[in-house]
Amino acid sequence: MRALRLLYVQVLIGIALGIVVGAIWPHFGESLKPLGDAFVKLIKMLIAPVIFTTVAVGIAQMSDLKSFGRLGGRTLLYFEVVSTFALVLGLIIGELVRPGAGFNIDPATLDPTLVADYANRAHDTTIVSFLMDLIPDTFVGALAGGNILQVLVVAILAGLALTRMGELGERLTGGLHQISELFFAVIRVVVRLAPVGAFGAMAFTIGKYGLASLLKLLALVATFYGTAALFVVVVLGAICLLVGFNIFKFLNYIREELLIVLGASSSEAALPQLMEKLERLGAPRSVVSLVVPTGYSFNLDGTNIYMTLATLFIAQATNTHLTLQQELWILVVAMLTSKGASGVTGAGFVTLAATLQVVPTIPLVGLALILGVDRFMSECRALTNIIGNGVATLVIARWEGTLDREKLADELKRGPTPAIAPPPAAIAAD
Repeated sequence: MRALRLLYVQVLIGIALGIVVGAIWPHFGESLKPLGDAFVKLIKMLIAPVIFTTVAVGIAQMSDLKSFGRLGGRTLLYFEVVSTFALVLGLIIGELVRPGAGFNIDPATLDPTLVADYANRAHDTTIVSFLMDLIPDTFVGALAGGNILQVLVVAILAGLALTRMGELGERLTGGLHQISELFFAVIRVVVRLAPVGAFGAMAFTIGKYGLASLLKLLALVATFYGTAALFVVVVLGAICLLVGFNIFKFLNYIREELLIVLGASSSEAALPQLMEKLERLGAPRSVVSLVVPTGYSFNLDGTNIYMTLATLFIAQATNTHLTLQQELWILVVAMLTSKGASGVTGAGFVTLAATLQVVPTIPLVGLALILGVDRFMSECRALTNIIGNGVATLVIARWEGTLDREKLADELKRGPTPAIAPPPAAIAAD
């Protein structure tokens, strides 16, 4: 059947099979973790060179460096405003729904060793250390380490240097552009493994944590998913309408990327494909190459919702009363700790630990309450993050006056061209 050759159908089948295997044979499901990890590692292997080449080329092609400064300023302003909306929404829904009410957990009965590693990692993260980590030890080290922010820093420096090199800079820019096309071609090969990665990651998640652990904290998980959906439909939907397109048509357009993220539980797994599709939607490469990578560290809407909502859940579950002043302080702290978290599984949990450490009235050991279902919420965080960054890119391109609105309308109306996996013979021939 032709439908079975469509990539998003294969990913859906992989996710469904993973759930079945994890539920029926949990130990076997756990053993399949390397399949999901391997796929994510393959994608991450390519992210650094893709970001470096696209950002450097995008900046080099800007004839006016003032335009670059304006673009960067508008990008950070948009990120801060929308991220704050996400934090506030999580706080409001947490107070209205109160998913932790009635648990009556005594913090003394919780095992602190379960969250000790996360607490230590969060304790080591300070504003100074975060800023220092932006600078890699070596130029090549940034690409080898795969730290998105470090790669972004060296790419910006390289792009600015290329603008000052005249004819030689133009030739080097052309060479970098060709190299970026190579890496995108490699990604199109690697992404064919997405169904296998989704199968392994989902089998591991269900096998290790089980559906039982999900049911115990269903109120929190359901509240988080509902809040994230509300944010996407209402907040991002309203922003999309202002720009001139429909959020649901956009979600349909990036459905393959969303399924890859769902299976891998990492928004980084679909970063390069998202960048390609945003260019097809009419956003110029100069905007896409700067906004998307930056957004993966500074525009994590799903992580922001998770942090304020999970913080209130822990406080409610342990009967810790919070004043309005303390809740506002949580909001301020979360605005800082959320910056720099990546889309990889577990980063949201570390930033949550960092937030709790500066609000001493909430027991840090309360993290153990949600440890078992964090993986389930990680998938929703990643989905919301990638949607938010996609919308942000189109919005900022429109703000800059560089968005091809006619192309955007035509592409959304036509819908995405489904990726079709080639038959085995074709793969062998290649």
